[in-house]
Amino acid sequence: MEPLDLIDRKIVAELMRDSTLAVAQIADRVGLSQTPCWKRIQKLEATGVLTGRVALADPAKLGFGLTVFVGIEAPDHSAEWRETFARATESLPQILEVYRTAGQVDYLLRIAVPDMPAFDALYKRLTDAVAIKNVTSHFALERIKFTTAYPVNTTVR
Repeated sequence: MEPLDLIDRKIVAELMRDSTLAVAQIADRVGLSQTPCWKRIQKLEATGVLTGRVALADPAKLGFGLTVFVGIEAPDHSAEWRETFARATESLPQILEVYRTAGQVDYLLRIAVPDMPAFDALYKRLTDAVAIKNVTSHFALERIKFTTAYPVNTTVR
């Protein structure tokens, strides 16, 4: 895939900021007319640069007041264990993100639950579903910064 030009980056930045913008508004903000802008958006979707459009919600107002970051150490690194772990995490919708990492833990999870008893129940379900060597949990006290937008329209590297 060829790298995105500045106009494509501006379009992506606008859509990450507010995906409800009309094509006319995006076109105006990036310096295009509507038809070329719409064609670029379609191409960005077709090539997988844009993978979806969502509404962001306040977790506390939805009853998910506790965010937990969990580090997992795997007992082994076999394909069978990885598949079991992937199935287990996929089956628990409170687990919002799962990353395989390098360093002290093998996997990092972001979990959203209503409270500590809900986290304990999820912990038990996860550890019943898959063997785990070690679990380290970090409880978020305050969300200081949060964004889903990548800095595609900046010069900072």
